[in-house]
Amino acid sequence: MTTVFMLIFFFMFFCGVFSFVYSYKHLLNMLLSLEFMVLCLFIYLFFYLVFFNFEQYFSMFFLVFSVCEGVLGLSILVSMIRSHGNDYFLNYSFLQC
Repeated sequence: MTTVFMLIFFFMFFCGVFSFVYSYKHLLNMLLSLEFMVLCLFIYLFFYLVFFNFEQYFSMFFLVFSVCEGVLGLSILVSMIRSHGNDYFLNYSFLQC
């Protein structure tokens, strides 16, 4: 039964990786796929810790860091939309300020 769960979690994680790779045009889609991958990793980590009877405090640290990563990504998205008007990567020239 644990191998079925592992296969499901790996399939979900690689679906997130593929959606991250193929959504390179929009920053919002990339952030959503990153959060999906973090959620898959959290679920896998939680079941791993429960299965081997470890403490679940590490999962709380993981959630805190993933929330900080999400907030940082959203703040970058908001600043890019305010400065350029959209979230297309093809319209940006990072050499200009």
